[in-house]
Amino acid sequence: MGKKDHYDNLTVYQGNSPRREFLRKGALIGSLSGLAGLSLVTGCKEETGEEVTPAEDLMREHGVLQRIMLIYDFCQMKLISGEQFPVDTLYNSAQMIRSFIEDYHEMLEEKFLFPRFINANQLVDLVQLIYIQHHAGRILTDQILQLGNAGMLKNTENTQRLAELLSVFSRMYRTHAAREDTILFPVLRKIVSRHEYNAMGEDFEKKEHELFGSDGFEKIVDQVADIEKQLGIYDMSAITPAV
Repeated sequence: MGKKDHYDNLTVYQGNSPRREFLRKGALIGSLSGLAGLSLVTGCKEETGEEVTPAEDLMREHGVLQRIMLIYDFCQMKLISGEQFPVDTLYNSAQMIRSFIEDYHEMLEEKFLFPRFINANQLVDLVQLIYIQHHAGRILTDQILQLGNAGMLKNTENTQRLAELLSVFSRMYRTHAAREDTILFPVLRKIVSRHEYNAMGEDFEKKEHELFGSDGFEKIVDQVADIEKQLGIYDMSAITPAV
């Protein structure tokens, strides 16, 4: 029987297929990443002061993730207390996790970052764990989307399970993002050339525009802000202590 990973009493996934998939891809990508790096170098442009570096790009996307997790925290509190809230805000937030974080942000990491760490034999264990957590996160999002509607939440058991899913997701991803920001991303600059690093930033921007249009990041931030306003958690002054 495959291995089970538990967070509290919630089974996130069963089997070691993400680990096997990582190793399979790593063996292939690691052997090809040198060629990929060469193509990036020849295609890169000169850096300007207005460009966002790859690490900065990924870290500000983590900022979006953090804000959505604050929305998750608010919704979890309402679910536990039995208070009413617009459930569509939770569903729409999970959809943004799926489209912006999982299908875009994590895709960038898996395509552009992980092969380079494997090829350089740097932080491979951490990269493998992050890859496995990407898989677990997608399963959690599937379940949150399935339960995150008013019809499903008429059932008390579904309400309790959704609250637990939100807690598990946030606990994993707060640690996940913090490790990437403080360990993984700072090393990236050390294992690629300056030209390759700059070209990577151009590739990130090109993919963002392809998926979300011009000013894609700003549009996503505006969508998050709209949900925060609907829930009454946008105003930072409301949580500023009088000291």
